[in-house]
Amino acid sequence: MPEKGLLPEKEPGAFRTISEVAEDLDLPQHVLRFWETRFTQVRPLKRGGNRRYYRPDDVDLLRGIRRLLYGQGYTIRGAQRVLRERGMRFVQAVGRGEQVAPAFVESDHEPEPETAPPPLGRADRASLTAVLDELQACRRALARLRAARQEAGASSGRAAR
Repeated sequence: MPEKGLLPEKEPGAFRTISEVAEDLDLPQHVLRFWETRFTQVRPLKRGGNRRYYRPDDVDLLRGIRRLLYGQGYTIRGAQRVLRERGMRFVQAVGRGEQVAPAFVESDHEPEPETAPPPLGRADRASLTAVLDELQACRRALARLRAARQEAGASSGRAAR
């Protein structure tokens, strides 16, 4: 019987249980289950009692996801994007530690430099000034209404005494 924590070696093509994969990747089992909900490409075989069995390609994929998230600092959404745009084989290669091109470039093009808006014409400026004057008049009217309401509330409070 092997020591506790030391699993017997399996053949390279053998299926692995969730506990074996979790130990191999140094992750809790619940993280692997969570990743199954976030990464549709992770599909272990499920047998009786809903036990999960991971194929070698599944383990490589999980290892690649782990490297993207923890090693390269991707968010789950970013890792999903890498999977969608670069494919499972790419992420599996990342998981196997193969030399691959940088995982992902955020944008395929350089952002356009921001330019200042064109200057306003006289008609636009006059229109905006009129709207501003109207808004300021509304603000003053609201302030008068609030003051009158507070005054009415204060005087009715004195009358009730």
